[in-house]
Amino acid sequence: MDENRNQNRNSNNGGGKDPRNRQSILIFLIVTLVAMLAISSFKGLLGTSTSKEITYDEFVKMLDEGKVEKVEVTNKRVNITPKESPLPGAEFTYFTGYFPDYDLQVRLEKAGVEYSTPIESAASAWIFELVSIMLPLLLVWVIFGLVMRKMGGGGGLMGVGKSKARVYMDKETGVTFKDVAGEEEAKESLQEVVDFLHNPRKYTAIGAKLPKGALLVGPPGTGKTLLAKAVAGEAHVPFFSLSGSDFVEMFVGVGASRVRDLFEEAKKNSPCIIFIDEIDAIGKSRDSRFGGNDEREQTLNQLLAEMDGFDSSKACLVLGATNRPEVLDQALLRPGRFDRRVIVDKPDLKGRVDILKVHAKNVLLDETVDLDAIALATSGAVGSDLANMINEAAILAVKNGRKAVSQKDLFEAVEVVLVGKEKKDRIMSKEERRIVSYHEVGHALVSALQKDSEPVQKITIVPRTMGALGYVMHVPEEEKYLNTKKEIQAMLVGYLGGRAAEEIVFDTVTTGAANDIEQATRVARAMVTQYGMSEKFGLMGLATQENEYLSNRAVLNCGEATAAEVDQEVMRILKEAYEEAKRLLSENREVMDKIAEFLIEKETITGKEFMRIFREIKGIPVPQEDNKEKEKSGRIRERRETGDGQEAAGESLTDTAAKTGNPEGKPEIIVEEVK
Repeated sequence: MDENRNQNRNSNNGGGKDPRNRQSILIFLIVTLVAMLAISSFKGLLGTSTSKEITYDEFVKMLDEGKVEKVEVTNKRVNITPKESPLPGAEFTYFTGYFPDYDLQVRLEKAGVEYSTPIESAASAWIFELVSIMLPLLLVWVIFGLVMRKMGGGGGLMGVGKSKARVYMDKETGVTFKDVAGEEEAKESLQEVVDFLHNPRKYTAIGAKLPKGALLVGPPGTGKTLLAKAVAGEAHVPFFSLSGSDFVEMFVGVGASRVRDLFEEAKKNSPCIIFIDEIDAIGKSRDSRFGGNDEREQTLNQLLAEMDGFDSSKACLVLGATNRPEVLDQALLRPGRFDRRVIVDKPDLKGRVDILKVHAKNVLLDETVDLDAIALATSGAVGSDLANMINEAAILAVKNGRKAVSQKDLFEAVEVVLVGKEKKDRIMSKEERRIVSYHEVGHALVSALQKDSEPVQKITIVPRTMGALGYVMHVPEEEKYLNTKKEIQAMLVGYLGGRAAEEIVFDTVTTGAANDIEQATRVARAMVTQYGMSEKFGLMGLATQENEYLSNRAVLNCGEATAAEVDQEVMRILKEAYEEAKRLLSENREVMDKIAEFLIEKETITGKEFMRIFREIKGIPVPQEDNKEKEKSGRIRERRETGDGQEAAGESLTDTAAKTGNPEGKPEIIVEEVK
């Protein structure tokens, strides 16, 4: 079977000749022809612009009129230099054909014209003509060669089809599985591949074969590239690394040529690992409905052929990474090409703690640092986010003159990464400060008065560089993966608490609730179309997700009439949540006024200060000794009588990161923006 495949491949290539050479020669010939035509046209243009042919009679007339300064007589022509050039500032000559005029010398002497008769050699004239053509042509070849070297990744004039992969030999990647944290399941899947590369006989003895490929799938920043380097570092084999876009150039066929060259190099260095990052750049589904890209499809076809023809005995593994698996061609995903799909998802609580420890191992930390608390406060963050937070904390510690990073620096770094730095130089009017203060207190108080919400960590009205005039930060009590309907309804009421506070206090509304309304609408629509939490539509699924690891946007898959009814149902849910927020704030107007005044004065208050004022005004006693652990976690709840039964009052607010209301999975900070 393999011999037949090789014979077919050789016959398709014209008896073993590399089609890349034919393509390079064709390009070379075309460039040479174009350059010669350009040189010829340029020389002709120069000739017509600095000299002009005249008749012999016109030449004699010019002599008689004394307009000639110098004459050069050759066997073929007479070159005439006039006393006055018709082109100011340029040397201009006339020429005429040679005529056997025996009186010419007498006429020239009589007119006082300088003349000469140079001795010409046919060989020298031919050499001069050849040099005048070859010298510009050589210059064009040099320039073309430099351009091809840039485009071909160092391959020179004929290297446009050479692979641009970076090769790391043995341990040069500098990364092992010890440097990767928070992705234990993905590491376990890839460790089997590494063990196969180390001990192939153990698997071949039982009849197992090395997977030809493994596709790393997950959101941006989760460590897909790092995992690929760790596999090469653990396996101690050559590592070919390149991006999917490196295959695509302006010339048709270059991508396929580079794929062939890459796999040829890999076979020479087997066992080895080929890593193609952002493989969706060349692996998109071949669809001719809306037109295709011939170059990309040729590259994909060549990649499919190379992976299918890979000799399993060569022990070469292809790793691909993408955050858009839904757009990949099905032929690329089938077993025999990418045999395994390794999910590299966002880390859980334990994973975030491990990632923080990895990035903090070379950073000086003081005794106040609690990485568990930071991990709990950053639900939804990926490895790159956490690494950035550790680095920002170290920078803040140096800026504040400390020799070690504190817990305060880490929490400040979390805010810097998510909402930007404080804009202390922005001066808001007194009225705007009051509006923003009531808006933020409305969010915090509404959520604190509900049973199914998350505790408040911080409330501030200090503007941030990412556009927020104020925000409320929450820290959940524990990692959550599911949300009940009551929790989502409480989330909606929390989102709309800021707008409700504005209407109650100022009898008007502002643009500050734009972000709140957007998030609340998204959550309410998900309840109706995806979660089956609508009484009207029940368990009917009306939307599907696309770009799961990027935008996570939901697309309706229902008719126009049903879509209109969905909008009406979403409006009903939001209206009920808004009315509930206004009711809670109206019944606790005194608490809202006191906390808002305190926030205006201090600009930033902690969750403990918020709950202390709340308890003092409501007359709630200090928690008993057995509730100390609850107080430490920020969840102190006291029962109060209501018309509907028992509800809890505690320091809780919506967890926007762990819950479904935040499809981007950002850490749990609510930002209210005034635009």
